[in-house]
Amino acid sequence: MDEMRTGLASDASSFFNSYRLVGDSPAMSGLKKTAADIAARRSTVMILGETGSGKEMLARHIHQNSNRNLMPFIPVDCSALSDNLFESELFGHVKGAFTGANRDSLGFIRAADGGTLFLDEIGELSTHLQTKLLRVLQEKSVVPVGDFRPRPVDIRVISATNRSLDTMVADGTFRQDLFFRLNVVVLKVPSLRDRIEDVAPLAEHFLKTQAELYKEPAKTLSPEVVQALQKYNWPGNVRELSNVMEHAHVIAGNNEITLDALPPRLRAVVLGGEVLDDDLSLHDVERCTIAKALKKVNFNKAAAGRLLGINIQRLNRRIERLGIHVPVE
Repeated sequence: MDEMRTGLASDASSFFNSYRLVGDSPAMSGLKKTAADIAARRSTVMILGETGSGKEMLARHIHQNSNRNLMPFIPVDCSALSDNLFESELFGHVKGAFTGANRDSLGFIRAADGGTLFLDEIGELSTHLQTKLLRVLQEKSVVPVGDFRPRPVDIRVISATNRSLDTMVADGTFRQDLFFRLNVVVLKVPSLRDRIEDVAPLAEHFLKTQAELYKEPAKTLSPEVVQALQKYNWPGNVRELSNVMEHAHVIAGNNEITLDALPPRLRAVVLGGEVLDDDLSLHDVERCTIAKALKKVNFNKAAAGRLLGINIQRLNRRIERLGIHVPVE
């Protein structure tokens, strides 16, 4: 058990060496200050925010800046497993507790002993498991599946959700007593569209991460790309931006990220202020994007190529292949 906890702590510590909360917008500055204030406390924390907004990042930041940072940070996705399997994964089990239980299992809660347990999507927890979790928080001990002996645990619980737990409590689908146990300190992570000034620094951070991963020079953002990133609405929040920058890093032909390295939905924002329909085929998206670029610059191919980040020869090939009509002067 001790070896498992040590390994988990080492993994978490290694992750944190390359992680920091990025952004100096008023919303993020206030959030980071509050997070720093509560990090040294033992209070249970509830993090609210849209999917992909960075709730786990904030939880890790709190753990990193607490006196538990040398012990494990254990993230648990409460929506990922079936009820029976999840009970064993969360609380652990003893050998022989059920078919296939060939050895004792520590479980997520005891694996986090001395550290932080992060319960993501806490609103997805069944009422049965809510009851068992409440007992753990009240008694500071856990009883593995198939056993009757409580095992003491010292954990800080941080939970997160994009659902309204208040509504769930009113509907009777979430225990009110557990809600009060978890809802001691509440933090709200702003959506990326509400802190648009953080988009470029975040994009640069993700590009640097990609460069370090592949041991390559960090790539820079062209002014047109910065414009596209700042105009886009980011329905997938920080997670979507991270994926876009990974895509751009792989696609870009040189050390500058230009518009042609971005997914079509972002190029479309610059060209026409619209996000293309997800149901369109790749052929339709490319054709629409190029047509918008040409129209935007009065069908000047050289200017359209610069806007799209491709040379005029490549643009001509695509115009011909896609059957785009270009008026002849």
